[in-house]
Amino acid sequence: MEDKWRFVVLAAIAPITWGASYYVTQHFLPADSPLWGAAFRALPAGLVLLALSRRRPHGSWWWKSIVLGTLNMGAFFALVYLAAQLLPTSIAAMIMATAPLVMMLLAWPLIAERPQRMSLIGAGLGIIGVCTMLFTGTVAINPGGVLASLAAMALSSLGFVLTKRWGAGVDVLSLTSWQLMAGGLSLVPVALLVEGAPPALDGPALLGFGYVSLIATALAYVVWFSGLKHLGAGTVGLIGLLNPVTGVLLGLALAGEAFSLQQILGVLITLTGIVLGQRTGSRASTTPEATPGLPLLQERTPS
Repeated sequence: MEDKWRFVVLAAIAPITWGASYYVTQHFLPADSPLWGAAFRALPAGLVLLALSRRRPHGSWWWKSIVLGTLNMGAFFALVYLAAQLLPTSIAAMIMATAPLVMMLLAWPLIAERPQRMSLIGAGLGIIGVCTMLFTGTVAINPGGVLASLAAMALSSLGFVLTKRWGAGVDVLSLTSWQLMAGGLSLVPVALLVEGAPPALDGPALLGFGYVSLIATALAYVVWFSGLKHLGAGTVGLIGLLNPVTGVLLGLALAGEAFSLQQILGVLITLTGIVLGQRTGSRASTTPEATPGLPLLQERTPS
């Protein structure tokens, strides 16, 4: 149980960093270049992790990296970037809050993880909590932004489950770097065709991309995929609900606003859902990487 909570805490770093990404994207990054924005996020992170792992894909991992890189990084980053520009953070976060439930449903047929009652209750409470926390009914909704956010949620949920299915026996640094490189490289020709030359970046934009690439991507995906190796897909999906909680807290802190009773209630419901979802008494089947020590840096032979 102690090991489980260690990986819960580790995985929680990812959604906390992602929660700040919406604010950074909206306020510091160019609004009309979602494809270049996604490429600028993925490639530097992939290069850093590749330099640390110093391992290339082998065998089936060439095509698996392309598939996972497209689902988890390439298409996902572009869609999230677009959604962040078209939708208020509250609406985008409410849509992404359905991801834990979608991950549980996909994990059942793909990796034989049957949803457990407490996980489903936790996911339901999480969705209710996020909606309570964020919904005001007074925000204009862009249909294109909604579609982008729904697509991002669905593709990443599928990608995360497939990562768990295929990732056994591959160290997390390599697994993450291959996906980021594949996703980033696939975006460059599309960005050139659709958006033309890369946008000029000023100082704030460079700092913004530094955050979303190195912290909210390189670090975040390493700890997230480490959690997926050691915990159930539904458990990790529920931890992802810390994303909108962080976004709300950060937005309130930067705007200098006071918490409303509705927001306090929503945060409490969401956190209750996350905690209840961890009380399943189960964990993912583990391979030798569950041994004590730093799980992210252990060496393994790629499949």
